[in-house]
Amino acid sequence: MPNLLVINADGPETRVALVENGQVVEIYIERRRERGIVGNIYKGKVLRVLPGMQAAFVDIGTDKAAFLYVADVRGSPEDVKDLFVDEEDESRERRGDRERERERDGEERSNRDSRIEDLLRPNQEILLQVAKAPIGTKGSRATSYISLPGRNLVFMPTVDHVGISRRIGSEKERKRLRGIVDSMRPPGTGFIVRTVAEGVLEAELRADMEFLIKLWNSVLKKSETAKAPSLIYNDLDLLLRTVRDLFTGDIDKLIIDSKAEYERLLKFTGAFMPEYVSKIELYDKGEPIFDAYGIEMELDRALERKVFLKSGGSLVIDQGEALTAIDVNTGRFVGKRNLEETITKTNLEACKEVADQLRLRNIGGIIIIDFIDMDRESNQDKVMKAFAEAVRPDRAKTNVTKISELGLVEMTRKRTRESLGRMQTEPCFYCDGKGYLKSKATVCYEVLRQIRREGHLHADDTLVVSVHPEIAELLATSDHEFLEDLEKRLQKKIQIRPRDRFHMEHFEIRGASMSGGSDGRGGGARGPREDRAADGRGDTRGRDENRGRDENRGRDENRGRDENRGRDENRGRDENRGRDENRGRDENRERGREDGRGREERRERREESRQPREPKVVREEAKETATPSPAPVPAAASPALPSAAGEPASSD
Repeated sequence: MPNLLVINADGPETRVALVENGQVVEIYIERRRERGIVGNIYKGKVLRVLPGMQAAFVDIGTDKAAFLYVADVRGSPEDVKDLFVDEEDESRERRGDRERERERDGEERSNRDSRIEDLLRPNQEILLQVAKAPIGTKGSRATSYISLPGRNLVFMPTVDHVGISRRIGSEKERKRLRGIVDSMRPPGTGFIVRTVAEGVLEAELRADMEFLIKLWNSVLKKSETAKAPSLIYNDLDLLLRTVRDLFTGDIDKLIIDSKAEYERLLKFTGAFMPEYVSKIELYDKGEPIFDAYGIEMELDRALERKVFLKSGGSLVIDQGEALTAIDVNTGRFVGKRNLEETITKTNLEACKEVADQLRLRNIGGIIIIDFIDMDRESNQDKVMKAFAEAVRPDRAKTNVTKISELGLVEMTRKRTRESLGRMQTEPCFYCDGKGYLKSKATVCYEVLRQIRREGHLHADDTLVVSVHPEIAELLATSDHEFLEDLEKRLQKKIQIRPRDRFHMEHFEIRGASMSGGSDGRGGGARGPREDRAADGRGDTRGRDENRGRDENRGRDENRGRDENRGRDENRGRDENRGRDENRGRDENRERGREDGRGREERRERREESRQPREPKVVREEAKETATPSPAPVPAAASPALPSAAGEPASSD
């Protein structure tokens, strides 16, 4: 199957997948808001010199100061030299053990002679390059030995050294390349010939060298006028670095899904690698490019803790702060003949998968692999050879030890950037990244112990215990008898109140009078962790912010309901009082009208008695005309009916 470089660049991040023989082997991700700084050159200012660590912290203008070790100040950078083999390295390998040991002792004495306090001082300005990106809580690692990578060569202006990539196996080609570089390099500088330079013409190598030398001169010129801390040289972004470093003759095709980035790639490739322009293709189909090539599914698998083998076995990968542990299990694979054969086959299959997962997930540092124990030494040797062959294609430097008596393989893998898992995930906010919670029974019993410990401190006859609903259910069912015993012991009534927003491990114990207080603070009992913190008996860390917000939110809800209930009760009393007062005023007003009507009638009778008597019919009409119509009854005078506005708000 073809080897591909698949690039997804149509979103807020650029993702590059290297596919070899149909399998995704490497993933690179760079976000526009979090562009990497590895390879950038800065003019920094020394903040602190630490003789005890033989290191210094340098301000380069980023959030965290860069870490500068003493070995990155004085000698040739071993991280660069170890990747290449030259004549001196080959001759050194042929020396006897005694001479090699003597040389190592001399190097160690030289290292001890040079001390960081003799090389650097605070506030000193220094030109350095970021060699390792910030990882976790650590800042970046820097070196004062600058390296400027090109297509065919890597220019080291501060190191007098010429190296040839060890992947160039032809001795004749190695001598040819060394002769070309030695004849053109400036005195005191160094070059490393990359693998892609094999078979390249002398004119192309010369052009590459001239470009890198001009680039270094521009860096020096800018650093002379720049004020520390400042960025002097910004390395290429992920897209162009991919073309420069990964787009080799082994790659059959480069596919990208962004029209704008496609045109930029054509321009860059046409200027520096014109023979590769025909291999670049634009992906314009509707389906996302990573879905079309099955890469998205591999990305999801790379975040899983468990990886299944084709035979039915499995790997369990646990990445910790100090090291990464990989456990090999037979799983459903039961073999055919005997146990030793089954174990050996599982281990051999695991060798390839472990190497692939380390490369795909970009796991670095110390790695412990727990292969299944094998009795025969020949099988152990077979597994070690298979594993050494599996890690050979890895671009990162690896160092593998032999299988120990416990069946463990210890290895290291160079780490220059965050692993895929650390980049794509973040610690769980609910468990604080621990990966576990206290069991419900454990929290339930902590609540019971806390009630017994502090129940007598509350003067109220009723204790209100606020807990997560699942803990409340457990207390009300399985552990109800223990609550009854506590009620008898304390001579208090205990009410369990579920709180949906409470953390599973959080609870509150308060007196009944305090649980409905206006501010929700004061005499309530603390959770066990707060109590131990106050008494110095345990963890001094308080609850996390989310749990604190849940507490405040719970108290605010209680306070809000209590205040609403109080306002509704006051409103109801005020409305009833208002109705009674209105009814009384209306009745008084009616009595006043009736009294006025009576006085009017008496006045009319007196006037009639003074006038001559008229016919009866006329007198009745006059009487009806003189009598005023009854006043309408006000709405407030009707019997008061219960209304939604007049009822207290339900606490539920």
